[in-house]
Amino acid sequence: MNIKQLITYFETFLPLEEREISFLENVFKERKVRRRQFILQEGEVCKFNSFVVEGCFRMFMVDDHGKEHNLQFAVENWWIGDIGSFHSEQPGKLNIEAIENSVILQIKKEDQLKLFVDFPKFNRIFRVITENALISFQRRVLQNISSTAEERYLDFIERYPYFFNRISNVQIASFLGVTPEFLSTIRKRIAGY
Repeated sequence: MNIKQLITYFETFLPLEEREISFLENVFKERKVRRRQFILQEGEVCKFNSFVVEGCFRMFMVDDHGKEHNLQFAVENWWIGDIGSFHSEQPGKLNIEAIENSVILQIKKEDQLKLFVDFPKFNRIFRVITENALISFQRRVLQNISSTAEERYLDFIERYPYFFNRISNVQIASFLGVTPEFLSTIRKRIAGY
């Protein structure tokens, strides 16, 4: 199992003790996911918080007109899950699909809560992870209401250069809230064509 990568990730926040590592080894389960396979679909309850060991995922919703809206991408050492559904234990509206063949480590809600209670260090670690995600989310919302599509695209390629060989332009356009055709126009203008 790829638990070493997760341990290394956690240790970027705080060093771990052997008993904490042992607990992680017992509660995280490895799952291999094929490209285009879903780990969550709309209407299901999100039962796992997922850490990406290898590969790439997208989280999206489908509106009433059948249009997909990408909310998040996740690559190695990122977390992905429908947090609202995970915590409320209610069916969610989000889908999570592998963009590439992938490997994830998953933890169930009850095990994550036990991790927080038995090892308070993880409560602090996950608080920082959540705060960082919230900062990123707020930045994205502010950008969507105050920046042009071109500015959002330039920010995306600056912040996430490692996505470009992994995610299609259609997926990027959906994430930025523009049509693929409009994104193509932006890219041509930036390239000087």
